[in-house]
Amino acid sequence: MRLLVRERLFGIGDDYWIEDADGRKAFLVDGKAMRLRDTFQLKDAQGRIVVEIRQKLLSLRDTMLIERDGEQLAKVKRKRLSLLRNHYRVTLVDGTELDVSGKILDREFAVDYDGELLAQISRRWLTVRDTYGIDIVREDADAGLLIAVAVCVIVLAEKEQEE
Repeated sequence: MRLLVRERLFGIGDDYWIEDADGRKAFLVDGKAMRLRDTFQLKDAQGRIVVEIRQKLLSLRDTMLIERDGEQLAKVKRKRLSLLRNHYRVTLVDGTELDVSGKILDREFAVDYDGELLAQISRRWLTVRDTYGIDIVREDADAGLLIAVAVCVIVLAEKEQEE
């Protein structure tokens, strides 16, 4: 599944559509304004909430939480002992870990599980400026989760750059 994201600065209150390869609206990233922490909802084309993304309060390192139906699904944070600044770890509630690495701020990174590529985020195959793609490689992968992971690592990397 190949999705297209028109670049906007991720921030509180930002809303933007993610389109499929045919240009149809597939997901809405709905930024929630006036909150103490960054909060986003990923909604499908019919407006149903697929996942919610929240900044975790009171943590030593910036952490984002991904929730589905009010239950935590995953936790995203920068890998602790990484030589690469752009290396993040996604820990699912069942203990499964996904790795995210690459040039996050350049929108050139990958999400993998145990060495198997799940999704590739890239600007390379697009000619439209300020747009990047999310190519979900595995057919059985949770698209909502992988989109949420991409949003989380971009938000975390941008915050880290600001500091």
